[in-house]
Amino acid sequence: MGNLTENANLCGLKREDFQTTVNGKKTDLYILRNRKGFEVAITNYGGAICSIMVPDKEGKVGNVIQGHGNIQSVIDSPEPYLSTLIGRFGNRICRGQFTLNGKDYQLAINNGPNALHGGPTGFHARVWDARQMGPRSLALHRVSSYGEEGFTGEVDVTVEFTWSDDNELIIEYMASTNKKTIVNLTHHAFFSLAGTADPTPTIDDQILEINGDFYLPTDETAIPTGEILKVEGTPFDFRTPKPIGQDINADNEQIKFGNGYDHNYVLNKHEEGELSFAARIIEPKSGRTLECYTTEPGVQLYTGNYLTGDYKGVGGATFPRRSAVCLECQHFPDSPNRPYFPSVVLNPHHRYKQKTVYKFGITE
Repeated sequence: MGNLTENANLCGLKREDFQTTVNGKKTDLYILRNRKGFEVAITNYGGAICSIMVPDKEGKVGNVIQGHGNIQSVIDSPEPYLSTLIGRFGNRICRGQFTLNGKDYQLAINNGPNALHGGPTGFHARVWDARQMGPRSLALHRVSSYGEEGFTGEVDVTVEFTWSDDNELIIEYMASTNKKTIVNLTHHAFFSLAGTADPTPTIDDQILEINGDFYLPTDETAIPTGEILKVEGTPFDFRTPKPIGQDINADNEQIKFGNGYDHNYVLNKHEEGELSFAARIIEPKSGRTLECYTTEPGVQLYTGNYLTGDYKGVGGATFPRRSAVCLECQHFPDSPNRPYFPSVVLNPHHRYKQKTVYKFGITE
């Protein structure tokens, strides 16, 4: 933690408020601080990011992620995936069912008729082994046991968070398995570039660009129909930057199904697995920007359509409907049931690897 006293953290969070024992494992808060003095605070419970402290165009530092102020809030959160790690399978699997190696699997149903984000006790609800490697880097590790949440195979997972001197939050994921299984990891960061507040401002005026010519339409339960459609001529077209609120209430069946945006974009890639530009957000009032780069084939755009505002987070902030943007870099939803989607199968002797970068800046 360096020579700073606990209370000198920009975020105002205290380590002792995050220290407890859950199922025999100790939880804590880890502060990553770069050479510019800006901070990211992460707890090893669910890999939840509690704050990201970066400046606006006036130099005023604020928290740009929706996070929790203490460990009990993380554990009891009404929004269980608020800015947490997601696994073993990010997003939805239709009816929680898939077939692998000729065997049928049934996962817990926790989102309408479907399985969501690895299930009720997925990676977001586990205490990870944490190792802080200097002031700017944190490694989280856990072994997901055979049969956990209904998945096959034992999966050994490491997630490294690095906070660069350029205000880039770099998240690198690595996993291996002892038996053929499926893996689709992501981080469900709820970004509020205006700065969290009571209430946190809406994202309607934020300017969004997404580097994707195609998106996946869904049924009314948010499962992809299997089609891969052009964004052109639809409310989903963010190839040219536009305000998020411009078409968020459009008279469009897909928008109505998602209660706003809650859809996977197929990212434009020259080659599979390259680290390339996915999305950019500009917050006009504060001048803050966020650029997202990823090796993943897709990004789920979610606009906080189900946030309610009746929960208090870090610093007493509240999070009303549509006060956050999520850019969840991932393989496509329901991939195990769509053989022509990029594969989420992980074999023994192969390594799962992905990298996502969230770079914070200020508009010129």
